[in-house]
Amino acid sequence: MAGAWNKLKKSLSLRLSFRSQTSERAFPQSSDFSADISESDSRSTWSRSSPSVSRLSRSISSRSSKKTCAICLANVKPGQGQAIFTAECSHSFHFSCIASSVKHGNHLCPICRSKWKDIPFQFPTNGSDPQRNDSGQSRRSLLEDIQANVPPNIPPPSPPRPEPYHFSDDEPLLAISAEATSPTSLARPQTVTVKAFPEFPAITASESVSTFAVLVSVRAPPLHVDAHHLERAHIDLVTVLDVSGSMAGSKLSLLKRAVRFVIQNLGPSDRLSIVAFSSGARRIFPLRRMSDRGREDAILAVNSLSSNGGTNIVEGLKKGVRVLEERHEHNPVASIILLSDGKDTYNCSNNNQHRSPQNRASTNPRQVLEYLNLLPVSICPSRSESVDEARPPTIPVHTFGFGSDHDSAAMHTISDSSGGTFSFIESVGMVQDAFARCIGGLLSVVVQELRLTVRSVSPGVNIGSIPSGKYASEISDQGQQGAVDVGDLYADEEREFLVYLSVPVVSAAEGEEKVEKTPLLDTFCSYKDTMSKEVVHVEGERVEIQRPEVLSPTDVIVSLEVDRQKIRLWVAEGIAEAQELAEMGNLEGAQRLLTSCRSTLLASASAQAGDGLCIWLEAELREIRERMVSMESYEHTGRAYVLSGLSSHSRQRATTRGDSTTQTVLLSGEGGNSRNTGVIGYDTPTMVSMVTKSQTLNFSNPNPPEQVPRLNKSCSLTPRRE
Repeated sequence: MAGAWNKLKKSLSLRLSFRSQTSERAFPQSSDFSADISESDSRSTWSRSSPSVSRLSRSISSRSSKKTCAICLANVKPGQGQAIFTAECSHSFHFSCIASSVKHGNHLCPICRSKWKDIPFQFPTNGSDPQRNDSGQSRRSLLEDIQANVPPNIPPPSPPRPEPYHFSDDEPLLAISAEATSPTSLARPQTVTVKAFPEFPAITASESVSTFAVLVSVRAPPLHVDAHHLERAHIDLVTVLDVSGSMAGSKLSLLKRAVRFVIQNLGPSDRLSIVAFSSGARRIFPLRRMSDRGREDAILAVNSLSSNGGTNIVEGLKKGVRVLEERHEHNPVASIILLSDGKDTYNCSNNNQHRSPQNRASTNPRQVLEYLNLLPVSICPSRSESVDEARPPTIPVHTFGFGSDHDSAAMHTISDSSGGTFSFIESVGMVQDAFARCIGGLLSVVVQELRLTVRSVSPGVNIGSIPSGKYASEISDQGQQGAVDVGDLYADEEREFLVYLSVPVVSAAEGEEKVEKTPLLDTFCSYKDTMSKEVVHVEGERVEIQRPEVLSPTDVIVSLEVDRQKIRLWVAEGIAEAQELAEMGNLEGAQRLLTSCRSTLLASASAQAGDGLCIWLEAELREIRERMVSMESYEHTGRAYVLSGLSSHSRQRATTRGDSTTQTVLLSGEGGNSRNTGVIGYDTPTMVSMVTKSQTLNFSNPNPPEQVPRLNKSCSLTPRRE
């Protein structure tokens, strides 16, 4: 009789452990992901347990000791052929028992319910199927043992909720009060500023120039500290996260921490959805506002992530795109963050691994085109057969290549096609800082749909070209007008474009006064203001140059603003050419080209004047050369570093590169020269602030527990703004 009673208690104890795992929203063992998180899901299964079961649970807990495994109720005395795991709460278990429990997402002690910071992890067995032993025979799992001993009067746990057929279940947007949209509250003291600088202040009247450069820049207004939530555009963000088997361990832990950082810095009007992918893809969290409750549930969903399976990036992106395409309501800004540490094992050819160095280029145009054809049209508009074809707006995908084994060519292709950026996260500990830099920009969009226009204002002054990187540009009216579609701008973000003109000879007819000036261009822009939702038109100053008979010494001094931009484009083009040579295995040629670029850079007027951007570019060239010393070095980290840099230069937007914790260079010019003081590169103040916040948190709490903050009226996850 005693033996039967012990078996019954053991069976009920195992059953309770299984139910507690279910209440923790763990992924089921037979699939990759858990069901969507909702408010009803957060109710604990324990509340539905019968009183008799609760009494038995307390009884079992009270008699558990360091000599008994609370999962299997067997002895945990050392020396009996089984590994023992002792938790920080001092309770001990068989390692295989607790590892299987943790695999199901249960990170609480089965005895005292303490939250563990350090959890056991058990690697799968040597076969393709972790449920098979060395002889190939299927092992009986802990779940099967539990089910075999569950009394018939206790119902089985509820299966995971299936995904909805349509992702139109997004949470409604937060209604904005009339006070928040009143003219007084929407008053912004600054608008976009447009500036222009001619290459030289003068050209002799008798001279014609076929490629005279004018730099035209647009700069977004700043955010005011006391009104961030009103001034910026709210965002719908989808994180598409790689949880394949290679992400196990510290990678997944740091990824969870990074996503929690994102969650905690989104505002109550911002919405977030989480898609996880390995061999398949699943939306584990619907598009919900990051209110106090929304943040709490989102963190629960992040904490439930576990790693297994292969890597199917295309399926993850398709699912993430569906979340945004099928949403019922729309925030003004929509973006996808994609992170992966491996190659797409389902959609990319691995033939490159067996080719000679001369034919090993992973950026083969044919392979790139084949991969693009697998992506949704909304993140790959080039797939559209006709420019007139109706298609959804392009969704920018900001990709993050994690570690040295990811497919940097594929990640760069995805971001490049969609209008996003590609960041290379070389160091494991940089994930949160990389995400911080990205959302520091996304959460500061103050200008949308910006279009810069330049127009010739003198006969014979024609626009020849506008090098605009990845921004679409056009020249119309037989060279009389040019335009660049810039799109969204973050607060304090700047875009600079060179406009090359042909300037004719000027001569005064007999009896007429000499022409002293030649007007070249009128500059202006239009954009949608994120506060008022109205289209704003801004006119810049007219660009003019002097036309003397003889040039003075000051007339031949080049504009440092124009020279700096010319050097930046020269360096970016040199890096792209060096990367092509490296892909063909010609590292010597790549090194020579980089050396030539560096020499040209250092001889420029900007570098001679101690310009900070030139110093930054010279450091970048030096870093690339070091990563191209051998094919092994280039393929290990060099390719990813270069592609991330090209992504940054082509969009004039900051990315995270390599193992540096910050890419902000602060320089002080001699004599207080403001030209050499400030942030160098493409980082904006909000990006720098967010990265600083991330690094401060990492320093103060390098190993934060995976817990959900309990919120009340006096506690909030984000700073309160009056």
